[in-house]
Amino acid sequence: MIWKKWSNFFVIIATIIGLSSCYSFKGASLDANLKTIEISNIRMETAGGPANLSLDLNEKLKEYFQRNTALKITNKNPDLLLEGRIVGYELTPQAPTGDDKAGLNRLTLRVEFKLTNRLDEEKNFEQEFSFYQDFPQSQTLSQVEKALIPKLVDQIILDLFNKIAGDW
Repeated sequence: MIWKKWSNFFVIIATIIGLSSCYSFKGASLDANLKTIEISNIRMETAGGPANLSLDLNEKLKEYFQRNTALKITNKNPDLLLEGRIVGYELTPQAPTGDDKAGLNRLTLRVEFKLTNRLDEEKNFEQEFSFYQDFPQSQTLSQVEKALIPKLVDQIILDLFNKIAGDW
């Protein structure tokens, strides 16, 4: 009986030691050797969208990494360098109705990110991330934009984080 308790104890300790070698977040992990990240200012390279969209995206990115990792934000010799640019902010009609009008409109945000991992060049990537939200044709973009943009930004940040930490 005592042996069984001790064996369980050792299994738990071994598991904790094994997991402590990396950060974990919802199935994603970062190399424990990564200590710092620089998140460069996101550039707006498309027409349309709110004037503060790139600033909002940049601040949410920093907050997300600070809240969900042990990485320190820096601008001097970072282990990870994240650069981004907004390449699309598009409104397109969807779901045509019988009278050739759109039943729904779709707002799509597209952001291209480049990650440079100074500790492991094989983890470097440059990739576009996008997300969209549909809204009824009876509403204007200005009516729904303040509610939709945070959803688009949050999903893109989550997808980016999963790419960085989950290596998918």
